[in-house]
Amino acid sequence: MSEFAFELALCAHLERSSTPPIADSNPLVARQIGGSVADPGGRILDIVCVEPGLEFDARTAITDAEIPDAAIESAVGPGRSRYWKDAFDCHPNHARRAMERACEIGFFESERRNGREYVRQVARYPDWYDRIVAIENKPDLGRPGDLEMQLRTDVSLALVDEVILATESYVSRAHLHRLPDPVGVWRVHRDRDRSGGDPSAPERESSGKVETEAGVGVEIEVVREPTPLPTAGPGIEPLAFEPGRTEIEPVSAAEKARARRRLAERAYGKGWRTYDFPGCASCVPTDEAAATLPYCAWAGDFVDANADCGPDCPGYESAAAPEVDLDGERDRRTAWRASPSGHRRQQSGLDQFR
Repeated sequence: MSEFAFELALCAHLERSSTPPIADSNPLVARQIGGSVADPGGRILDIVCVEPGLEFDARTAITDAEIPDAAIESAVGPGRSRYWKDAFDCHPNHARRAMERACEIGFFESERRNGREYVRQVARYPDWYDRIVAIENKPDLGRPGDLEMQLRTDVSLALVDEVILATESYVSRAHLHRLPDPVGVWRVHRDRDRSGGDPSAPERESSGKVETEAGVGVEIEVVREPTPLPTAGPGIEPLAFEPGRTEIEPVSAAEKARARRRLAERAYGKGWRTYDFPGCASCVPTDEAAATLPYCAWAGDFVDANADCGPDCPGYESAAAPEVDLDGERDRRTAWRASPSGHRRQQSGLDQFR
């Protein structure tokens, strides 16, 4: 199975699993989220599960989009409106982009006075998330790539609460010895005939726990449980691994806290349904995994429209791309809410709103 197909199948499973990686919660699932601090973009987390916190409902009421971090960090509050240039401690161009985006998505509202633009928050930014779990997908451990370096970075930085490796391969003791001890390991079994999981079928022999979900066609065998990481303290981010030498950057606890908020916000706004459906007759939407996914009958699996499809493919047959409402599906099946009514209020005076 390609890493893309593996990732979609696992995301769909986690979204409806009765035993998610964060117990007793309904986590937000997202994929391809930045997981670096000192080197932005240097580490991309395959799957992220964010546990909703006590004020999650307040977050869903503000906007369905990612809120710019500069807008959250700014001195703009929900009370008296402020001239926007006095409220940001960053480059003016970055500040303007953040201010305009915050207004566009409904986190700020603005008014003009004497040719100047004043802004205020429509609501206090809530403490809306709790634990964060990262899952690294590596279907074939025979082609590990930079797996060991990636996992060592995650453990050393400790930006997320837990790290898990998910694979289709048999996991030997030698594999486990090469992985950092805190990293949990899942072996993922997927029903290849697309007939869905059968809860009455005998479980695979394993020393670990096995989870079976009817209709999803995915089973998770827990080979090793993850160990919680020290997210509240400082971390060390490896920047480059060379023989006999590793370039590192210390990261403070405050920097990690801000990065965790950016990660959670990105996961909230993005989710995992970020794929397209190709204009090909061989590819049809399927809800095999209780989510609408791009299944290609010629390839026999889920496909990436931007990487796997096109006239060069032997199974390509030009057709209109199907119309699929992925945001609507996310709204129906998760705690995320599309297009909330928000908190915009009518102006009744220069600085007063009712």
